[in-house]
Amino acid sequence: MAEDYATIETLRLMLKLEETDPRDELLQRALTSASRSIDKTCGRRFWLDPQPVTRTYRLAGRTVSEQDGEVLLVDDIGDTTGLVVETGSGTSWSPLGGYETTPDNALLDERPVTGLLRVNGSWGVGRSRVRVTARFGWPAVPHDIEQAALIQANRLWRRKDSPEGVTGSAEWGVVRLSRRDPDVWNLIEQYVLDGFG
Repeated sequence: MAEDYATIETLRLMLKLEETDPRDELLQRALTSASRSIDKTCGRRFWLDPQPVTRTYRLAGRTVSEQDGEVLLVDDIGDTTGLVVETGSGTSWSPLGGYETTPDNALLDERPVTGLLRVNGSWGVGRSRVRVTARFGWPAVPHDIEQAALIQANRLWRRKDSPEGVTGSAEWGVVRLSRRDPDVWNLIEQYVLDGFG
């Protein structure tokens, strides 16, 4: 199940609300919406599966040739404990060895594994599919993503006071709210996958 990228306690602190607030359900909705919005904008998610799950990949368009072999591009893998790679199709699958995870040291750097490298080899034309069992997601939620979720949740929370997308103050007058918060975008831009955002 999807997880939020910050806690309601931190959001309450940011908004200077009491420790328990009758509007907690609305705060939680804002935080969840902000987290899922970040997922959609980035084209990936930053929470880690609690248990290994299995995903199947077609090779067409998912392999990249490099000097030391061929890389199969996979969804973000945040934990390689129990990683299983199989080839085949339908009900016939065979375990596969002889691969390395890429980029090097990704999990040590709190980044996900995004590819499987067949050292000095290829994933093969004859293999129609590769099945990967792993814990998908990120090893830990990046601090930038947590902060972006808090800013966006704050923005969504305050949006109830500007239902027409217009806000104002005595000092600045009426102002139309921008479609995209520049601070949120600045925090998440480096995490956006190509083709998203």
